[in-house]
Amino acid sequence: MAQYPDTDLLIRGSWRSGGGGAIDVVNPATGEVIGKLAKADRKDLDDALEAAAAGFAVWRKTSAFDRANVMRKAADILKSRVEEIAPVLTMEQGKPLQQARNEVNSAVEAICWFAEEATRTYGRIIPARGPDIVQNVIKEPVGPVAAFTPWNFPINQAVLKISAAVAAGCSMIVKGPEETPASCAALIKAFVDAGLPEGVLNLVYGVPSEISSYLIAHPVIRKVSFTGSTAVGKLLAEMAGKHMKRITMELGGHAPVLVFDDADLQSAVKTMARVKYYNSGQICIAPTRFMVQDKAFDNFVADFENEVSKVKVGDGLEPDVTMGPLANERRLSAMAELTEDAVKHGGKLLVGGERIGNRGNFFAPTILLETDRSAKIQIDEPFGPVALISRFKTYDEAVTEANRLPYGLAAYAFTRSAKTMNGLSEDVETGMLSINQHGLALPETPFGGVKDSGYGSEGGAEGIEAYLQPKFVTKKLI
Repeated sequence: MAQYPDTDLLIRGSWRSGGGGAIDVVNPATGEVIGKLAKADRKDLDDALEAAAAGFAVWRKTSAFDRANVMRKAADILKSRVEEIAPVLTMEQGKPLQQARNEVNSAVEAICWFAEEATRTYGRIIPARGPDIVQNVIKEPVGPVAAFTPWNFPINQAVLKISAAVAAGCSMIVKGPEETPASCAALIKAFVDAGLPEGVLNLVYGVPSEISSYLIAHPVIRKVSFTGSTAVGKLLAEMAGKHMKRITMELGGHAPVLVFDDADLQSAVKTMARVKYYNSGQICIAPTRFMVQDKAFDNFVADFENEVSKVKVGDGLEPDVTMGPLANERRLSAMAELTEDAVKHGGKLLVGGERIGNRGNFFAPTILLETDRSAKIQIDEPFGPVALISRFKTYDEAVTEANRLPYGLAAYAFTRSAKTMNGLSEDVETGMLSINQHGLALPETPFGGVKDSGYGSEGGAEGIEAYLQPKFVTKKLI
């Protein structure tokens, strides 16, 4: 088993301590300090900005072919280190070891996919209105990027930003997650070891608000990419807007699940129970508001409860564990408060609803039935292992519930009716809709939301476009 490493900053190709001292890293399964994290001060940030500017000057002139080759090498290196990185990810984040392996392997896929996209950033020729005129649109990298990544998927959320930026020819300063720093650093180390020029990727940690306010306002930074809560995302978007910086915001969600009478209930239950409690429910696209049509309701609830009873909660390093702890004590308190409030608002607590043990941040997989829409958990994203199950009668009622909240990141539906599928595709206000499966978050598909769930997409062709800007060039030949 790997030992948990201390984590340094990466600036101008060198790993170094931070001028701000060090931060403790805590294992959420034990509550014990397992390592130290370098904390950046203002000088570290200035050095990172200078490095990013210099790295961009080199990388933007590097051919797409050569950029892709470096990325493929980084993917090969990362793949060779799966068994080294996965336990580290589990120790700092809590997710079961196999889920940690899945995350690293998914990152390998993402790097490979964007490496291919690097060579496909095509421009176009626009037919001119007169003779001897040539009109071109050229795609150019937007410039140095400030990226802010979360703790729930410290590798997978960072890799989409990094891979798209590097493929496009941008440089980047990553403000990694302080709760889960070492796995994010391991991802970036794979790029460095693959031969990425110094300064193209830089990694800092510290006080999030101080780093974001300084980097976003700085003239070196030309784009901001953030994954996190809606509240923080709105603040960062406001900062970026003041300085005319391009943004990608992947924010919170409160995903509805619409299960119709004609659905394959066995498939719906198994698919959604697995996804709901994956990573302890700490996923922005986690299914949360289950709406089940009347005739299917009782069978769905019984089968879902049976499936949840199979979830084994424990330290992610232990064999057969399928759900680990919550990331920190704040999440533990939040789950208890939301569940208590839901019961006060008429919710029936079917299973769970309480902390497990007194060591680590373990919370039982929870099911709440028929909670009133005024309860906090029906309004605020729970971001934990709690499923809300209610019933509906008609299609219109289901769609109204799906669209009730200002969130619009992901939605799910289960039905055999082609008419219903087509209707949902048009009527549900969401950035992503998955019907009869969980088909989201693949490297080749866009990932993003609408309304308060964000702006722009990561993944797919849309992902790299966010790091490119079109330049129109018109020439008269003389």
